[in-house]
Amino acid sequence: MDEDEALARLVALAGTSAAGASGAPDAALLRAVVEEASELGARRALARLGLADEAARDDVSDLRQLLGAWRDAKKSVWAAVVDWAVRCVLALVVVGLAVKLGLPGLLK
Repeated sequence: MDEDEALARLVALAGTSAAGASGAPDAALLRAVVEEASELGARRALARLGLADEAARDDVSDLRQLLGAWRDAKKSVWAAVVDWAVRCVLALVVVGLAVKLGLPGLLK
């Protein structure tokens, strides 16, 4: 019995149970219907995304590793840019101090 059939049977069972004396299906039956429906929906969603095959776990793992590498590279680039900017500012401060103290005149 596949998942569609199991869900259809549970829904039919819930319908016949609702017609009983209490007027409502029992909690265990409702829970089973919800679990089957949610599992079926999850499988359909994964199939639509192309993640229903055996290689999906490896694909997701590879994507996570790629994303981690991208984040590390981005962090390294920002660190290099900040390091470069700080060095430029410090070089400008040193040149400014040299000009202020008259050191270029000593070079002539």
